[in-house]
Amino acid sequence: MKNASAARPSLEARELSYSLVGATLDGQGWQNAAARQIRTHEQSVRIGNGDAHWEFASESILKWGIKRRSGFTVEPGRGISGLLSDVSVGERFWLIAHIGPLRVREPVEVVGVIDDEDRKGFAYGTLQGHPVSGEELFLVERRVDGSVWLTLRSMTSPSSGMWRFAYPAILVAQRVYRRRYAKALAERDSFHVPLGSE
Repeated sequence: MKNASAARPSLEARELSYSLVGATLDGQGWQNAAARQIRTHEQSVRIGNGDAHWEFASESILKWGIKRRSGFTVEPGRGISGLLSDVSVGERFWLIAHIGPLRVREPVEVVGVIDDEDRKGFAYGTLQGHPVSGEELFLVERRVDGSVWLTLRSMTSPSSGMWRFAYPAILVAQRVYRRRYAKALAERDSFHVPLGSE
C-alpha cells in the first residue's frame, strides 16, 4: 500500500496553478484578468493614522502578520529560516486555515513584493493543490494626510480536482477572511469599510 504523503508532491515540486502571474501587481494584468472573466476583487480600507501605525502596519505586512493575525498558521517552506525576515519573491509557504476542527493546507508562492517608502506589501500565487486558483495582493499605503490604508486585491478561479465542488463555500469564506484582514492591521477606532466594498 502506497504512503499517502509520498503520493503528494512536496511544496517545492508544485507548480503555480494559474497563468496570469503578477496580475494583481499591475494595471494591465488586472485588466487581463477581468477580460478573461476571472473573478476579481479590490477593496481599500483606512486602517489607521500617523507614523506609529504606519510603522506597525508596514512591518507586519511583510512578515505575514496580516495572515497570522487573521487566524492562519504560516509554515515556511524548505530553506526559509522563519517569519522574522521580510517576504521575498520565490519563497514558498503553507498557509493553514483553521475552520472549526478542520485544517486546510494551502500551498503558495510569493510572486511579487512592493517595498517603497510609502507602500509596502506582497502578492502570492496559488500552487497545485490549493483550494482555489489565482493570486492575492496585500498592500499598505501611507497617504499624504498621514492616513494608513490597506488594499486587498485578488483574482480567483475554481481549482482542479475535488476542491472544485467546494468553490461556492470557499467564496463565502473569502468574504469572512477579507473582513479579518482589515481588522488585523487596524487601529481600534479607525476601522471602517466603505459602502459597497463587500
